[in-house]
Amino acid sequence: MRLSLALAIISVIVLKEVDTAAFTGAKISAVSSKPSSTFLYMSSETRRTMNPKPTLSLPKPILSTTPGTWAYDTMSRRIDSEILERTFQENKDEFLNDEKFAIAYQKFEALRKDLQSASTSPLRHLDPLPDHMIDDPVRVREYNEWTQILSPYVDKEEPDTWLSAPWMAAEFYLYRRLMETLDYFNPQSSTYMYDPFAKQKRAGLEVSVATAEPILSQIQDLGKKKVKDGFALAAAFALWGNKMDLSIWPADAKADVPGMFQQILASANDNLLHDDTTTLVEYGQKLLDKGGGEIDIVVDNAGFELIMDLALADYLINSGVAKTVRFQLKSHPTFVSDALEKDLVEHIEFYTKLTEKEYSSCKEAGSRWKEYLVNGKWVCNENSFWVQPPPMWEMPSDLRNDIKSRCDLAFIKGDANYRRLLGDLEWDFSTPFQDVVGNYFPCPVCALRTLKAEVGCGMEVKKVENAMKLDDNWSTNGRFGVVHFSMGSKE
Repeated sequence: MRLSLALAIISVIVLKEVDTAAFTGAKISAVSSKPSSTFLYMSSETRRTMNPKPTLSLPKPILSTTPGTWAYDTMSRRIDSEILERTFQENKDEFLNDEKFAIAYQKFEALRKDLQSASTSPLRHLDPLPDHMIDDPVRVREYNEWTQILSPYVDKEEPDTWLSAPWMAAEFYLYRRLMETLDYFNPQSSTYMYDPFAKQKRAGLEVSVATAEPILSQIQDLGKKKVKDGFALAAAFALWGNKMDLSIWPADAKADVPGMFQQILASANDNLLHDDTTTLVEYGQKLLDKGGGEIDIVVDNAGFELIMDLALADYLINSGVAKTVRFQLKSHPTFVSDALEKDLVEHIEFYTKLTEKEYSSCKEAGSRWKEYLVNGKWVCNENSFWVQPPPMWEMPSDLRNDIKSRCDLAFIKGDANYRRLLGDLEWDFSTPFQDVVGNYFPCPVCALRTLKAEVGCGMEVKKVENAMKLDDNWSTNGRFGVVHFSMGSKE
């Protein structure tokens, strides 16, 4: 299944000699990072400028240049000293003792050194594609997209640094550069498709069971309840599961995870800064009344959060609100715990093979989920757009047209996906969600997000003021959340 849909919908790519001013699409040298007369040219299918956009004028992007902000701390310290250090520790045996990883480890260390002087280290384009990959349309398209993404920050007299480039661009670029160190996409590489976060995701999966058991014991019963009761609770599970992010809460951290999640649910209503659950539920009833819709879940993290997404999808099928659920998944490892198709399949297989009687509900759920995949009620789709920084109003037209023509409701999960909904721009927190997202998104959309970055919209002023009084880190520690709903764009 991997990359099958991407291959089916890819735009035509041709080798063509062109003038640099003749088009607005991406353009790269096939064999050199220096300018050349021959380029791999991708049509403007890559990034549509004619898509609808937010109603209001766009504010400034969030940068990582201000000490004391989460963005600054992330790019100047946390990425290297926490995330990449943990990546090294979890892959230490491979990096230091397996000769297949010798080149990857050298590049990994060079990347870390670059980040250790983030304020002065300039961004650069990705390394050129090897000759044997130039005929692969999927890889060429993805490479061209990154060339276009990076050009505004790299192709100028003084290239931006890790800090001066927009935070979203630099952060996504970091994980793409990590894939470059591993030669992740090169089928001739000894580290082809090696996931440096696999061990952390597996650990998150293993510890998810105890917390998930009491929740999954309720899922089938929720499907029998009225939509206003069942849908609301299933969405709450998926929302607050987002707090259990492996990039912030490592799976090996000493914590009472089941107790922690129960506390989160108990205080959920108090910690919502905006709540469109009632409107969401009313729309769910309409889908049920017409015989069920096709619903997408743009997935965020693996581990417990993914299990809660699967629980939501289970509810949607069991209740009849959805006929089909499509999981939109990442096309390469990113943000430590973000889920790929292989992760979703592994999670389901792990649950089906549980033997402990105390986890019978998890095992039964895993069996149902596997059947949903087999009979096509659940579908997986990986797409490179989900691992790139452009705002969602710049969604490629093939993906946008697919969602617009097919999807009755899209759940946007997690913080990074939410930031992209907003373009990672400095919106006023009270700016209506409809004006920012509803005006452009190609179908009805519900954002389920716990706050882990200093960006947001559509929140009640008094609730934000109260959150600020209660918690200095209110916008970054996942304590507070939002449920946003819009019917989306008519264009």
